[in-house]
Amino acid sequence: MISASEQKFSLWALMAMCVGSMVGAGIFSLPQAFGRATGPFGAVVAWSIAGVGMLMLAFVFQSLSRRRPDLDAGIYAYAKAGFGDYLGFLSALGYWAAALLGNVSYFVLIKSTLGLFFPIFGDGNTVIAVATSSILLWVVHFLILRGIREAAAINTIVTFAKIIPILLFVVLVFFGFKTDVFTANFWGGGATLGDVAGQVRATMLVTVFVFVGIEGASVYSRYARNRSDVGIATLLGFFGVLCLLVLVTMLSYGVMRNEDLARLRNPSMAGVLEAVVGPWGAMFVSAGLIISVAGAYLSWVLLAAEILFSAAKYETMPRFLSHENKNGVPSNALWLTNILVQIFLILTLFAQHAFRLALELTSSMILIPYLLVAAYGFKLAWTGETYDRDPASHRGEFVRSGIALIYTVWLIYAAGTTHLLLSAAIYGPGSVLFIMARREQRRVVFSMVELVIFAAAAIAAAVAIYSLLTGRITV
Repeated sequence: MISASEQKFSLWALMAMCVGSMVGAGIFSLPQAFGRATGPFGAVVAWSIAGVGMLMLAFVFQSLSRRRPDLDAGIYAYAKAGFGDYLGFLSALGYWAAALLGNVSYFVLIKSTLGLFFPIFGDGNTVIAVATSSILLWVVHFLILRGIREAAAINTIVTFAKIIPILLFVVLVFFGFKTDVFTANFWGGGATLGDVAGQVRATMLVTVFVFVGIEGASVYSRYARNRSDVGIATLLGFFGVLCLLVLVTMLSYGVMRNEDLARLRNPSMAGVLEAVVGPWGAMFVSAGLIISVAGAYLSWVLLAAEILFSAAKYETMPRFLSHENKNGVPSNALWLTNILVQIFLILTLFAQHAFRLALELTSSMILIPYLLVAAYGFKLAWTGETYDRDPASHRGEFVRSGIALIYTVWLIYAAGTTHLLLSAAIYGPGSVLFIMARREQRRVVFSMVELVIFAAAAIAAAVAIYSLLTGRITV
């Protein structure tokens, strides 16, 4: 049996979980995504808003890790502590669903990238592509079953390995930067306030997607050698990734015109580097993407299993998900996660519609968990709870948590009704796991307030499913 002390993570391992979760497929598509939506000025505004908003959220994670060190797997536990069992469950379910569906997209993206050089993989949804993805899925599955610490050590190595190609991209594109091209791109589609506002809004979900994973260290807080390392790892990981995201975006504007960036096939970083150094640049970036996405997948499968396990441990998910094997791995949670990933992989053979739905849900499912974390941080600051021993930081944390709350509310508004309905299509039916857990404990399933929330989620889920079936919502 693995002892608790042997399972503990260092600051660097926690930071690698954070960076490894954030740096996945998103950064490789930034040149095309931003080139299609805006120019350098709009990009600066977008990254400033996203940077400040996500920084405030990172500060909330840091603050909560210090104020509530008794809570493990923060993104779930904070929602439960602040707003009750059912909203805590919805936070865990939303986070787990985002991780699960994101892992499906990672597999398809790897095979799609290989399809550039080996046509047998097509767009990542051929029989050969699904078969090889399935083999990789179960190889990683059994690797993780051998021990979380061993898998986390591999994740740390992979995290450093995938940062190197991105850094080299930044250096090479810096030397290929053309000031006249950058200047021509500067205003994007227009220079008026309305033009810039529309351009910025068009980039918001992109900026959220590339920051998903900022909570990686918080989710694994129970493994930290020192609880204070959780907040430090979150902030260090955030600032490092933000620098990379801004550099990749802004330098690309100095290589190609907006319309050319917009037409690039993803991974669009490959097209940018190819324009600077020739065909080998595309191959180099494609190899970097495969390493990056593989590393992100390892981070996310660990996070997905951990969030289910922690929710079950605190009696919000069914009891069977709290089982650990002899190596201290939440094995049942891992099995459930990967079985569903396998099912979605098989579905990509028959229905491209189902795969596009998975991509949309990956980005939309994370918004509610982030909102609840920001709201809990603001609630503590508003009531003054836990500040009796540290009154000096009260005002600053009140402001930061308030900004984080406003930012996450605005993100949900910017995402629109369609994304909320798509999220409800999982939140509603997924609530059966909460009902199972409550019946196991012989407890009243819902309080009156929770019943209203569940009814709203169930109605929204019914509307979403009907709209999907009738074509009123397309993804």
